[in-house]
Amino acid sequence: MKNSLSSAVLLLLGPLPASSFTSVLPPSPVLVGPRRAVQMSASAATAETYTVTPIKSLDGTVTLPGSKSLSNRCLLLAALSEGSTKVDNLLESDDIRYMLQALDQMKVPVDRHSAESVTVTGQSGPINSPNPEEVCELFLGNAGTAMRPLAAALCMGKGKFVLDGVPRMRERPIADLIDGLQQLGADVSCVKETGCPPVTINANGLKGGKASISGKMSSQFLSSLLMAAPVVDGDVTIEIKDELISAPYVALTIGLMKKFGVNVKIEGDMDGRPKFHIAASEKYKSPGSILVEGDASSASYFIAGAAITGGKVTVRGCGSDSVQGDVAFANVMEQMGATVTWAPESITVSRDPSVRLKGVDVDCGKIPDAAMTLAVAALFAEGPTTIRNVYSWRLKETERMKAIVAECTKLGATVEEFEDYCIIHPPKDNKIKDNVLIETYDDHRMAMTFSLAACGGVNVIINDPGCTAKTFPTYFDMLESIATH
Repeated sequence: MKNSLSSAVLLLLGPLPASSFTSVLPPSPVLVGPRRAVQMSASAATAETYTVTPIKSLDGTVTLPGSKSLSNRCLLLAALSEGSTKVDNLLESDDIRYMLQALDQMKVPVDRHSAESVTVTGQSGPINSPNPEEVCELFLGNAGTAMRPLAAALCMGKGKFVLDGVPRMRERPIADLIDGLQQLGADVSCVKETGCPPVTINANGLKGGKASISGKMSSQFLSSLLMAAPVVDGDVTIEIKDELISAPYVALTIGLMKKFGVNVKIEGDMDGRPKFHIAASEKYKSPGSILVEGDASSASYFIAGAAITGGKVTVRGCGSDSVQGDVAFANVMEQMGATVTWAPESITVSRDPSVRLKGVDVDCGKIPDAAMTLAVAALFAEGPTTIRNVYSWRLKETERMKAIVAECTKLGATVEEFEDYCIIHPPKDNKIKDNVLIETYDDHRMAMTFSLAACGGVNVIINDPGCTAKTFPTYFDMLESIATH
């Protein structure tokens, strides 16, 4: 694949129709949290539901919203750069709003043209606290793509910061990143007992150096160090001491850094124990404008839906030119029996009705987010599906391994759970149970992934559908727009 950002246009759809929602219990007052206002019932676990009615086929073209990973990376690099950067096709979602709010708090000028277009005036170096003597407290929700990169970047400037989030964020490890920053000389800490946020920073600039970190838990730790390194006053070398998971996300980071004028020298194999060198002379310079590619993880739901139903779906916004590793999910669907056609900025998927989906055994270490979609596609396959190398599921927005096992089991599957993989045996004759209430665990991808169970000709009840606001607020509208019931 070429290392370039491809075009994408964000399809804006209206809010979910009120008639689509049902309240499990009589409504009580609206509770307003840091994420959004949600109409809560007497039991928070059954606050709101959305019923996806039986889907016969998915057919049509969908234009993907901007990539979450690219959106927040673009905003941060724009803030660290010399000059102003216009960012277009920015994802309109909770995670991006947390990053924008943080930039506002730190007095980084952001001119908002629309929800998906902003211009960021760079700081020509590290971001300093607007009030050096006071602690700047940043609330980042459950946005890992804001928490990790900001934790690294803010160590390079000057000021006192505390980075915190929702209760689940306080369960998401960050100790490996903190360890790397401390090796570079940063005065930074997280909660010692848990290795998780809040993160406390007393920043006074850094002079460069070397850090050796683990890459086994999350590639975001390495990406965060890489993005922060060019605003250090010296050479930086970062070494992976064990193995690197989700390497395509690191390649995405390095490719984006190059768009902003910084070259990262790589020594060794990305699938092994690579070293990364950033010279002191490398500094960020605005490219003027940048277009955020469509979200490849979000493409997986429509790609799988076409493969399951035998419809024909084209996703626009990412394709053979994509910088995102999750486009490889289309290859997995092809391995199962789908027909896949690639274009530079789109992917078209269909399936011959005479070809049954077949179970597969796949290493998903490079596509952990899209691998969730494979779990539901497995319910419709002939034979078991083994999803390997996904220990990182346990460290995401929820404990995804436990969640996927529980919800697949509810739908009629038999699931064998292991530390870093699972084996999904589909229901007998691929008959999905009807009217199952899917718990989403405040995890956007659980809601979107399990909506595809409706392709089995059953009603699927999604609890707390509003959690999709994290990355794809219009998901259910977009799904409905190409569905035949």
